[in-house]
Amino acid sequence: MTSAYLFPQTVDETLDILRRHAGRARIIAGGTDLMLQIKQGKYQVETFVDITRVPELNGIRLTEDGYIWIGAATTHRQVWESPIIQEHATVLAEACRAVGALQIQNVGTLGGNVVNAMPAADGSIALTALSAEAQVAAPHERYWTNLQEVFSRPGICKIDPSAELLVAFRFKALGRRAGSAFERLARRRALSLPILNCGVVVQLDEAGDRFEHAAIALGPVAPTPFRARGAEAILAGAPVNEETIRAAAHQAMEESDPRSNILRASREYRKDMVEVLTRRALERAVQQALARA
Repeated sequence: MTSAYLFPQTVDETLDILRRHAGRARIIAGGTDLMLQIKQGKYQVETFVDITRVPELNGIRLTEDGYIWIGAATTHRQVWESPIIQEHATVLAEACRAVGALQIQNVGTLGGNVVNAMPAADGSIALTALSAEAQVAAPHERYWTNLQEVFSRPGICKIDPSAELLVAFRFKALGRRAGSAFERLARRRALSLPILNCGVVVQLDEAGDRFEHAAIALGPVAPTPFRARGAEAILAGAPVNEETIRAAAHQAMEESDPRSNILRASREYRKDMVEVLTRRALERAVQQALARA
């Protein structure tokens, strides 16, 4: 039974509250996942620690060294409406625009999407494609870590929500000859999780003739958000043409290991659709990169 609902003003105050409650308190921001989990009996919470009034956890900015910084309590709508994200990280704008219905986008946060640790979370897939890092505040330290390191298995995040706090994300802003795109397959747009999703980032050479490098993130085709490294290797240094894109998309399918799900689709169907979504995302990302001369 909940006994308190607290509003810390700083990261340090938040950590102090968590320490004093010794595992009996939970971080809450949008609460779109947490409240359902509590109703399902997954957690017993005595105290909610509402972080929406902590200024350090909110906002989006482009830093002088070319990184985009996003506070963990920034909502999906704030992300996809941001001109910075639309210009320099289209894959994330499209992913956050795809999360649930508008009511969810208004309150659900990017940090909550990540700590829920679902392998098909739209925000997590886009951030994985962007090779994002996460900043974590622990009782005695703050540190940046590769985003993929915070995922353990479906529904389990390595960040302890009763003792630690996800503060922010950062990733390189996409510039000249770079493009990105997000593709999603779902039965209904408003469903919380898709049948499949795919986020890609490409960097072309100065002439726009070859891929310098690429990132392909997929879900749910593994226990955590998945990078198709074999497909990325096919693109590195290869000519920008339909044959290369199709080869990479096929390799992404080969690397994927989705499960059959009675509510989503069969394993065979989902594998086939990995190839389709990857090809579509790569084609759109290349078009964007070519336009960014």
